Amino acid sequence: MTDAAAALFIVLSGATAAFQLALAAGAPWGDASMGGRFPGRYPPWMRFAAIGFALVIVGLAAVVACRAGLAFASWYDTSRWLIWVVVAYSAIGLVMNLATPSKLERAIWAPVTLLMLATSLVVALS
Repeated sequence: MTDAAAALFIVLSGATAAFQLALAAGAPWGDASMGGRFPGRYPPWMRFAAIGFALVIVGLAAVVACRAGLAFASWYDTSRWLIWVVVAYSAIGLVMNLATPSKLERAIWAPVTLLMLATSLVVALS
C-alpha cells in the first residue's frame, strides 16, 4: 500500500509541477491558481514564483519517494522527519484550496491536495 500511495503522490506532484511550469511559460491558467488573483497569464514576477513552486513540489515528491524506499536511499534517515513536512505542506495546501475564492481552483486543486495529503500520510505512517 505504501508503494501505491507514494506512486500516486509522485504522479499528482508531477502534474502539479507541470501546471506550475506551464504557468511560468505563459499558459493562461491564472484563474485556477493563487485564488484567481492573476486571471489569464501570470505577470513576469509570478512566473518566477511558479518555477519556485514547481521546485518545492518536486522536492516534496522526492521526500515521499525516499520515505517509501523507492529512491534516494541515502536520505532515508532524514526522511523520517521530512515526511511530516510533506504532510503539513499538503494539509496547508488543502485548507488553502478549500478556502480559495476561485471556484475553478477549488474544483481542480482541492481534490488533488486531498489525495496528496492522504497519500503522504499513508507513507508517513508506514
